[in-house]
Amino acid sequence: MSSETDHDLFADVDLGWEHRKNRIFLGLIFAASMFGVLMLALLLFDVATDFYVGLTEYNINLVDFFTRDGSRREELSGFRGAIVASITLMVLVTFLAFFVGVGSAIYLEEYAPDNRITRLIEANLANLAGVPSIVYGLLGLAAFVNGIGMGPILLAGAIALGLLVMPIIIVSAQEALRAVPDGVRNGSLATGATQWQTIRNVVLPAAMPGIMTGTILALARAIGETAPLIMVGAIFINRMPRGPFDRFSAMPTQIYNWANEPSQHFIHLAATGIVVLLSFLFVMNLIAIYIRHRYETEI
Repeated sequence: MSSETDHDLFADVDLGWEHRKNRIFLGLIFAASMFGVLMLALLLFDVATDFYVGLTEYNINLVDFFTRDGSRREELSGFRGAIVASITLMVLVTFLAFFVGVGSAIYLEEYAPDNRITRLIEANLANLAGVPSIVYGLLGLAAFVNGIGMGPILLAGAIALGLLVMPIIIVSAQEALRAVPDGVRNGSLATGATQWQTIRNVVLPAAMPGIMTGTILALARAIGETAPLIMVGAIFINRMPRGPFDRFSAMPTQIYNWANEPSQHFIHLAATGIVVLLSFLFVMNLIAIYIRHRYETEI
């Protein structure tokens, strides 16, 4: 009886047309994926071409490029100050966002009651992770640069970027904590360990690969952000910052300034800066992969 019902149900279905629809759908998905890959390849090719032309035809010296600060004169321009500013920014952002982000995730996953308020907070965190970066720049400008009179200093830029990546760190840390089986927690509690001892000695080590990966990828996003830094006033500074209370120009803003100059020499300097920034991103992603693999191996 059941087989006859199934036969009647699919009697009017054109299986050939269904297979064709599946192939068309797969073709559209593949074309969409290849379109993104093709655009990325074209952009990288354009940057690589400008970088090569800058080295060969415009005689950009990489030693001078890494040992000189920014300048309005193209032959004297370098990237040292921007590199130092970006590294300092990432150190400050790590201290500002990592501990608060991971601590918030631990509270939400391990201590907070499962009620409407907790779910509302988690929903808002997920929404904040998708807010455009310029909004955080406007917040930093209104609250810190102008609000409390910090001015366009490194610390103001680090706070804006820290606010940008903190929701991402919280969400990724929550996902890493959720991935730890409840049996691991229950086994630790059954031996007489307190909840904090269980979190510190059992849950966190197991979740650390995911937490570190999410954090480093969030920092990799932050190091390439331009809009928040422009909003807090990090436009152009022709010297290397000496501390968190100094004015600065990071790698993205330096590249932005060079790209807006009419001289072709500055355009090729921008391409060289893009190659350096991409190298930083590549190294940060490699570090994330290495740390994840190392922790997983140890665990």
